[in-house]
Amino acid sequence: MSYTEKVMQHFKDPHNQGQIPDADAVGEVGNPLCGDMMKIYLKIKKSGDKPNLKKDEIEDIKFETLGCAAAIACSSILTDMAKGKNLEDAYAIEKKDIVSGLGELPAIKIHCSVLASDGLKVAVKNYLDQAGVINDYPEIKSFEVEEHLH
Repeated sequence: MSYTEKVMQHFKDPHNQGQIPDADAVGEVGNPLCGDMMKIYLKIKKSGDKPNLKKDEIEDIKFETLGCAAAIACSSILTDMAKGKNLEDAYAIEKKDIVSGLGELPAIKIHCSVLASDGLKVAVKNYLDQAGVINDYPEIKSFEVEEHLH
């Protein structure tokens, strides 16, 4: 199995790796079959008292990933893509965006991009839930991580 140069760059020198001790939200996802685990930490630049998906921005984002080179690279590039975006645009990042950003992933490793995208979605969902406004966002409230057995 071969990886693109971009995957190897993000694996060898991951961006935004670590924790945010005072994170506004954390999303944790995993794949029970391959053992990949990801935590996505968010620090939100709030625009007001109540969360606003269009105006609140991801001020800082970090990740902790236990997994293969592809899982680490997907987590790393996800943080680059999401940092500075408003929550609505960050929530919209999908696996295809992550794979495209990395150049390509072997088919057997596509699930890593799904995990990264799902981790960010879970973090945003948790942020809205903790703020008590999750019912204002039925599409996000109904989001569930699908178990991906590859």
